[in-house]
Amino acid sequence: MSFSHVFKPLQLRHKILKNRVVFGAHTTNMAEDGLPGDRHLAYYRERAMGGAAMIVVEPMPVHAAAVLTRGNFRHGSDAVIPHFRRLTEACKAHGTVMIQQLYHVGAHGDWDNSWHANWSPSGGPSYHDHDGSHAMTVAEIEETIEGFVQAARRCQQAGFDGVEVWAAYHCLLDQFWTPFSNRRDDDWGGSLENRTRLSREILRRIRAACGDDFILGLSVNDEPDVAAALSAEDTAEIVALHDAEGLMDYVTCGSGSYFDFYKIIPSFQYGEKLGVDLAARLKRVLRHARVIAESQIRTPENADSVLGAGDADLVSIVRGQIADPHLVAKAEAGRAEDIRGCLSCNQQCWGRRGRDYWISCLINPSVGHEHDWGGDRFSPAADPKRVLVVGAGPAGLEAARVAAERGHRVVLAEATPDLGGQFRLAGLQPRRGQIGDLIAWYGRQLDRLGVELRFNTFVEAEAVEGMGADRVVVATGALPAGTGFQKALPHVETLPGLDLGGVWSVEDVMGRAARLGRDVVVLDEAGGWRGIGTAWKLAETGHRVTIVTPEGAVAADLRRSATDLPARRSLARLGVRFVTDSSIARWTGAGAEVVSHLTGKVELVAADALVLATGTLANAELALALQARGDDPVLIGDALAPRNAAAAIHEGRKRALQL
Repeated sequence: MSFSHVFKPLQLRHKILKNRVVFGAHTTNMAEDGLPGDRHLAYYRERAMGGAAMIVVEPMPVHAAAVLTRGNFRHGSDAVIPHFRRLTEACKAHGTVMIQQLYHVGAHGDWDNSWHANWSPSGGPSYHDHDGSHAMTVAEIEETIEGFVQAARRCQQAGFDGVEVWAAYHCLLDQFWTPFSNRRDDDWGGSLENRTRLSREILRRIRAACGDDFILGLSVNDEPDVAAALSAEDTAEIVALHDAEGLMDYVTCGSGSYFDFYKIIPSFQYGEKLGVDLAARLKRVLRHARVIAESQIRTPENADSVLGAGDADLVSIVRGQIADPHLVAKAEAGRAEDIRGCLSCNQQCWGRRGRDYWISCLINPSVGHEHDWGGDRFSPAADPKRVLVVGAGPAGLEAARVAAERGHRVVLAEATPDLGGQFRLAGLQPRRGQIGDLIAWYGRQLDRLGVELRFNTFVEAEAVEGMGADRVVVATGALPAGTGFQKALPHVETLPGLDLGGVWSVEDVMGRAARLGRDVVVLDEAGGWRGIGTAWKLAETGHRVTIVTPEGAVAADLRRSATDLPARRSLARLGVRFVTDSSIARWTGAGAEVVSHLTGKVELVAADALVLATGTLANAELALALQARGDDPVLIGDALAPRNAAAAIHEGRKRALQL
């Protein structure tokens, strides 16, 4: 594809954007002592090198009451200026327009990060946790306006080309706009004029302080599923009011809010292009400001279709450029097939950020390591070797790819007829087809790099010497334990009744080796996609499913990736029964004896089959045999220690860089 719409330049105030792709604002949590350091700089520089026309750097809190995460920047301090200047200069060297977002979350802050009470228009509740907030006085409103202005001044002095004022997701400005959260009866509440006074005054005063050669953006969101939130019509009216006064140069349209956090960073469970409906609506009513569509626009194809339809002037691709920082450059060079496509899994971007770590990416482990690893690019090996990689799961695929990128001659041996290992089975779960796309991407890259693929090849230690390898990388994965051992019942080594038959692993189910009746119990010990996705698949194909978990909620581990509630909704719609805080005491052959950890009561759940999503064991047999022969294999992924695909791909990259 030519992506003719994506690569049209665009005038934005005093700047010309070289294309229509923005790397939008998102919290990387990479600040060090409140300052952007080398990790932060290298992360954004990589996306500038990759072709993004405009980067909106993650939000700067404008006041102590606005601090949200450990990795937030220092508010109210000129100390940030020289550190950000390093970042803006590095990115501008690649022709990228640099913007910084300014934010105040209002009632939804983290007081135990800020050590400051949350502020809001009327003292409303937080939807981030269960705290309340302080109703702002007029003096505090003025203090907040000045905080925005001074933050913008610092941005300008640091070399930013403009700022984006955050009024999305029911943050402070949106709280003032929304009648639900603004119950004031003074000049800052009531009428539309009064409810928008704060945002309009902030934009007006930033313009006065920073002058004409400074871009001003406004960030808004679409939240169609929450009655208390502004409707799309309300938002369009408010944004049009700002536009009529010429207050901003562009507006960014995202999705979700603190009312329904899951759509802010929508996973693969949602449809694509979520922010486009609001963007198209604003395009019809705005006369001056450019419109940026954001949220689930993952690919250049998505972007070109949105732009071609006239639904937006620009598109913001965030996770897509986290997954592949060179997405834009590859598309422009006619190499769209080489773009590593985002899985919308949220496991390392939101999953790490939600635990207050700096972000990374499941499929691109260079994220956060750009400074250490030299970006998402590869230097030739000083001494090219013959490398044998055993196992074509995610760890082996990444190790083979990166070793070949560095000039090593690589053979990849796989015992099955397919690439992907057990990760391929995960891609067969509902709505997870993007995993299959990623495995196909690996296949294309390995072919391009001349990696020799040997399928249906079970490698034993005695055969390795004859394969002529200088180094052996063992990525043989992990296997189901097969004992039914449950961490919640550590005194029971083997599940009683296992010998009666009718007990299967999730790998048996997804690999279509299991023979199941209509009624199935899924024992999901971990609360992740391995069990949840399998239960979803079974329910979708007509089985009556009961999930038993020792956790207090089904899909508990998915909470870190903001995918748990949508998963439970999907399961509930399919009639799946949830049994929480419980384990399985015995399999009878005709059902599972389920014991409650709360009451000790045992209940028999009738079933034709039991599916185990319990622990796996490292398959390190080859590595141990090679070590016994005096060899020094490189052991990676689940063969080293059973974890997840993110750990496997990370180790594949890291160890291949060391070869």
